[in-house]
Amino acid sequence: METTETQPRILIVDDEATNIHVLTSFLRPFYRIVTAKSGAQALQRMEAHALPDLILLDVNMPEMSGYEVCQQLKGNVDTRAIPVIFITSYTREEDESRGFEVGAVDYIGKPYHPSIVLARVKTHIELKMTRDMLERLAILDGLTTIPNRRRFDQFLDYEWGRSLRYSHSFALLLMDIDHFKLFNDHYGHAHGDDCLKQVAQAIAKAMPRSVDLAARYGGEEFACILPETTNAGGRIAAERILEAIRALQIPHVKSTVSEHVTMSIGVASIIPRTEQRSLDLITMADGALYQAKNNGRNQAVCYDLQYECAGGSS
Repeated sequence: METTETQPRILIVDDEATNIHVLTSFLRPFYRIVTAKSGAQALQRMEAHALPDLILLDVNMPEMSGYEVCQQLKGNVDTRAIPVIFITSYTREEDESRGFEVGAVDYIGKPYHPSIVLARVKTHIELKMTRDMLERLAILDGLTTIPNRRRFDQFLDYEWGRSLRYSHSFALLLMDIDHFKLFNDHYGHAHGDDCLKQVAQAIAKAMPRSVDLAARYGGEEFACILPETTNAGGRIAAERILEAIRALQIPHVKSTVSEHVTMSIGVASIIPRTEQRSLDLITMADGALYQAKNNGRNQAVCYDLQYECAGGSS
């Protein structure tokens, strides 16, 4: 049996305490249960706590009906993917039809039959777990297992919009493994793949904040997005990454920079303006990366300051 921490979470919403008690009694052995006695309370629960994996929602509640709650959930990008099952005494065809129209995935009539509730809950939990897994795989790089270019583009657009809205600065790091083609040619692609895996994990571990994103940008290129970060913060992050890559001590006898694998990094930060685009930040970081390579590699250069952030070639 799964531990409490790994069990799927179900939110039960019903204005009748007896109904909540009955549902909880046969669901709790298999799931983590959170309860709410009104639609408003249910929405508050989801703002204050981890989102549930499934919602069991009564239709007939005072002030805010289950239909209204479901409509709000489906209109919110953060909650629209949570499956909702209506549990109600309204079992007419038109009632069920309305439930599906507002976004419910299933409809269970009262009185409860525990075996039916358990079976349908299990089905929709498994479907959601499968969908979540596929979505995670779709945004991860298959080789390095860190986020891929698709996820990078999504997060960059999100952070651009958020920083524009709140006038926050955020930083972008673009980086290349130095002379990686020579590494592949000498050691072979299997060793090249292993090198990419080690470098990716070192970069990810050098980003300790949960809000930061480290991604494989393409080939031997990597990128990091650091929300609410200035060039000074980006410079510090770049230094950590440079040291983390050097500490791997991966031999690279064909490098003209060092006996071991090294990396070049371009750093740029911006407080977005409406007339700008996220591509402008990429261009800035790419220009800094070009300068880092032109300066001898194995270093980081910041776009606006145009000086080395960490030691030069070794």
